[in-house]
Amino acid sequence: MIPSMLLIVVILLAILIYNSITRMRANRVATFVDEEEFKQGSHRGQIVDLRENKDFESGHILGARSIPYSTIKMFYKNIRKDMPVYLYDQGKTLSIKTAILLGKNGYKDIYILKSGFRNWDGKTKK
Repeated sequence: MIPSMLLIVVILLAILIYNSITRMRANRVATFVDEEEFKQGSHRGQIVDLRENKDFESGHILGARSIPYSTIKMFYKNIRKDMPVYLYDQGKTLSIKTAILLGKNGYKDIYILKSGFRNWDGKTKK
């Protein structure tokens, strides 16, 4: 009984440490913004929806383009480095992973929607 409890504690600690490290890495390359900041800044940048195409087609932030996370390693070079990049997905997990990838490849102005699309209250397109 005790060894299995210890294993569970170790696994939970490993998950917590992994999530903390990932969040710290994202904080180095991206800025987390609320909906209002996202709306204001996105007018001067590129909005990238990282959800799958079916989700994008069912509704997305006005002005966004679809680059599903499943294809980001092949298509991230289609995102301009000379303009700010505004990332979002349903929450923010995929945006964090994408921001780290973009940061490693020389992108500078990267912004992540804190609340994700599920809480978006702004203009959308279907």
